[in-house]
Amino acid sequence: MLPITLGFVWLITANLIAMLPTRDHHWRAAYALMSAGLPLLLWITLTHGALVATAYLAASASILRWPLYFAWRWVRGVVGR
Repeated sequence: MLPITLGFVWLITANLIAMLPTRDHHWRAAYALMSAGLPLLLWITLTHGALVATAYLAASASILRWPLYFAWRWVRGVVGR
């Protein structure tokens, strides 16, 4: 249950960070959240399976939607060339 608990802590922390005003539009916080969230996603996948990991991935993607959007645009631009 520790990975699930840490996943919920990550989600709550991300939502609290999103409520704070910043000058860089939360990009530094997004990088920190991504660097902590990816190993956590792997840990959840290994311990609880793909279905629970998919739910966690969907919840975290809803919080970090703009970095994902810009990453998708970048990948499309690189592949489209």
